[in-house]
Amino acid sequence: MVQFLLDRIAPVSVARSGDTARRSACATLILALLMPAATWAAADAPYLEMDGGRRLQFERSFQSEREVKTKRGFFTKLIDFAAGAPDYKRMVRPYSLTADSRERIILTDPGMSGVHIFDFAQQKYKFISHLDGKDEMHAPMCVAVDKRDNIYVTDSDAGKIFVFGANGKFQRVIGSLRGGEGFFKHPTGIAVDSDAQRIYVSDTWRTKIFVLDMQGSVVQTIGKRGEGNGEFNFPTELRLDGPDLIVVDAMNFRVQVLDRAGSFRYAIGRPGEGGGDLYRPKGIGLDAEGHLYVADAFYNIVQVFDRQGHLLYYFGKNAGVGDFRLPAGVALDRSNRVYVVDSYHRRVQVFQFFGGGAR
Repeated sequence: MVQFLLDRIAPVSVARSGDTARRSACATLILALLMPAATWAAADAPYLEMDGGRRLQFERSFQSEREVKTKRGFFTKLIDFAAGAPDYKRMVRPYSLTADSRERIILTDPGMSGVHIFDFAQQKYKFISHLDGKDEMHAPMCVAVDKRDNIYVTDSDAGKIFVFGANGKFQRVIGSLRGGEGFFKHPTGIAVDSDAQRIYVSDTWRTKIFVLDMQGSVVQTIGKRGEGNGEFNFPTELRLDGPDLIVVDAMNFRVQVLDRAGSFRYAIGRPGEGGGDLYRPKGIGLDAEGHLYVADAFYNIVQVFDRQGHLLYYFGKNAGVGDFRLPAGVALDRSNRVYVVDSYHRRVQVFQFFGGGAR
C-alpha cells in the first residue's frame, strides 16, 4: 500500500542523493496518515524525520476564533447557556499569513474583506478591516509586519496598502489617489524593511516590484516582464531575509532570490513534474536554518529547499491531518512553527520544525 501511494505521488518524489532515506521518511508520514482520525494523540501525530536529526511534526489546525478562546469561565458558560453560544468568526477564504514578534498569527481573508489576528498565547482574537469612505478594504491579499508589529496589508482590488497598528487600529492607506482609485494595478506580495525604512510591494499585473519609503513614495522599481534573470511573469509573494529579497515568480514557475537593490542572485524551481519542480507556487517562508518553504497549490504540497536550490523534502498531499488542498500562504514564527494556509478547507495547519542546528 505504501509503495502504491508513493508511486501515485511520483511527480513530486525526490530523485536525488539520499533518495531512499527520504522516501522512507515519506512512507512513515503516509503510514501515520492512514490511521483513523479518532486515534490521533500527541505521540501519534504524523511526523517526518530527516537527515541530521531534523524533524517536522504535525501539531494542530485551526479555523475560527473559537479555537483561540479555549478557556471559558463559569459565568461565560452560563451566559452561553441562557443566550446561546456566541457567533465566532471563521475563515471564509484564507490566503496569506505572517507571524509577528509576539508569535501572533495574522491572516488575510479576501472572503471576509478583512484580516484575522490569532493570539494563542493570550487567548485573544481580533478581526480587522476598513470600510470607511473612499478607502475601503475589499480583497486583502498579503500581509507583513514591521519591527513594531504594525500590520501592512495589500488589497488587490482596491490597488492600495492598508496599515494598522499592532493593536489592530487603522492608521493610514498607502497608494490612494484622487477620486479613490489606487496607485497599484494588482498589489500582492509585501515585505517591510524597518531598518532601511523601505516597503517592497509586488504589482502582479505590472510585473514589477515597487520599493517605497515609509511615506509611500516610490524610490525604485525592480524587474520587468520576461523569463530572464531578474525578470518576472506575474510576481506574487515576497519575503526579506538578511540581504535577500525573495520573490515568487509565479508564471515562470520559480522563486527568484535578488539582493535588496534588485540584482539577481539565484533561482529555485523550474516548470515540470519532477522533484523540485514547481507548477503553481504560492506562499513562501523560511526556517531558522534558512531553508525555503514553497507552497504549491497544484501539487498540494509544501516543498523545502536549501539555499543552493536543492530539494530537501516535501510534505502534504491530500485532505487529511497534516495534508492540504490548494495550499496558499506559508509562515514560520520565532519558535520554528510552520503555518500553512489550507485554503480549500478553510483552515491553517500547524507543524513544529526541530532543526539540526542554528543558522
